[in-house]
Amino acid sequence: MEQKTKENVYTAFVGEAKAYFRLLAYAEKAEEEGIPQIALLFRAIAEAERVHATRNLNLVKDLLVKDTDTNLENSFQREKTVSENAYPEFIKDAEVEGESVVALAFSQARDAEIFHAKLYERAIYDVIKDKVSAYHVCQVCGYVTGKKIPDKCPVCGVSKEKFKTIEG
Repeated sequence: MEQKTKENVYTAFVGEAKAYFRLLAYAEKAEEEGIPQIALLFRAIAEAERVHATRNLNLVKDLLVKDTDTNLENSFQREKTVSENAYPEFIKDAEVEGESVVALAFSQARDAEIFHAKLYERAIYDVIKDKVSAYHVCQVCGYVTGKKIPDKCPVCGVSKEKFKTIEG
């Protein structure tokens, strides 16, 4: 695939993935407003956008998805970059603009990303490939643990009932 086409396919993938989540939010709002048919329409089109995103991802998968060791290293580096560079800037900007709720969300995301990086780093240096165990994800801030669900999330403080278990 030629360079410009690769860039376009990747851009289309990102756009379709964003549309998927945006439309799910629209569906949720329509449900809250008591308009179930419009909510259904948004969910249906969100599913179509997911199909488009998956199709585009498959077209450039060989560019994005490597062997597992490389994928772990790339994921580790991305988490470090986001937590050390992007989120601190986002937090600073939100604070300067007086957006305390946004600054808190960014701070919690940054802290969760730090834990993600630690999980990736452990996966890189430990041999965990032969064991399969569940992970638990805080549905408020995105904190992830491979250990027992904590009574309170160490990042945002919500109770253990707000965790979702991801099993194999």
